[in-house]
Amino acid sequence: MFKFILILIILFSSQAKTAENVQSNPYKIMAIVAMHTFDRIKNEQIIINHNPSYLQKIIEEELLPYIHIKYAAASVLGPYYKGSTRAQRNNYYKAFRVYVSRITTQMLTMYQGESFYITPEKPIHTETIVPIRITIIDPTGGPRTRLDFQWRKNSITGHWQAYDIIVEGVSIIMTKQNEWSYILRQQGINGLTKKLQSYTH
Repeated sequence: MFKFILILIILFSSQAKTAENVQSNPYKIMAIVAMHTFDRIKNEQIIINHNPSYLQKIIEEELLPYIHIKYAAASVLGPYYKGSTRAQRNNYYKAFRVYVSRITTQMLTMYQGESFYITPEKPIHTETIVPIRITIIDPTGGPRTRLDFQWRKNSITGHWQAYDIIVEGVSIIMTKQNEWSYILRQQGINGLTKKLQSYTH
């Protein structure tokens, strides 16, 4: 009985260590997330064709858990972050999360099971921001699609999370900062939250 318990302890410790190693390496996380997300889209294409909203379910289950929604949302707010209350920010974060889910789903509607490859792993020294590119290959020889995920090391947990996606050289965060700056100036964070909620209805 003692040997059995000892084996279980060693097994769980090994699994925990492996999970920790993955969380501390953005390249490994990106590879796992991409494989799971793209495999599901490819293998469940029939369901998606009959029910397009099912693609968003895949995105929310496979990709969103690895995106630092609060950091991305706060980056979009910029100087307007400090003037907001916790309750305002929480409402905004919820609306922003749904919005990110929707636009990420829209970006990946183009994917029909094509092959892809990820930026080769590079040594990580003291970097806290690491860009990792996914390139989707057009089987007909057309232009390749580039998705650059920006990964950031959490200063508290030490884990890596994605916070921005650059599509063909265009940053989602920078784009939305420019697009929503007028709303923030005129209506503040509450106005932007309502705007985001209107996009998702």
